[in-house]
Amino acid sequence: MSDAATQTRSVVIEREIAHPPEKIWRALTQPHLIEEWLMKNDFSPIARHQFNLRREPMPGVNVVIDCEVLAVEPHKTLSYSWAAYGLDSVVTWTLTPIPAGTLLRMEQAGFRPDQTQAFHGARAGWREFLTALDAVLARTD
Repeated sequence: MSDAATQTRSVVIEREIAHPPEKIWRALTQPHLIEEWLMKNDFSPIARHQFNLRREPMPGVNVVIDCEVLAVEPHKTLSYSWAAYGLDSVVTWTLTPIPAGTLLRMEQAGFRPDQTQAFHGARAGWREFLTALDAVLARTD
């Protein structure tokens, strides 16, 4: 197999957010807040914890994403596997304090060359999720 056939792509989004890392961390790790900006879940910020993200985009259609927490460094790094529809990827959140608040970096890595539709869907989807995250941060303490 050639190198080109084994290379994967990543969706990376970076945003400066005018909130401290601790506040963003809560929104990334507390199930009731995750549900507000991402999906229903049974998340727990404990390494090796297996959880699902679930939503019903249309009546009778369920989306279930199987995940496992890979790394947790409170207020700094959160990483989990993301498996659905033949996509096996890893989502990593990195929080870096900056004078204006936090530099939030989200990377979803592991899109194979034949997963162009999933890659483009994730790029659009994460932008929407992060807009929703902004709204959650704006109204929570």
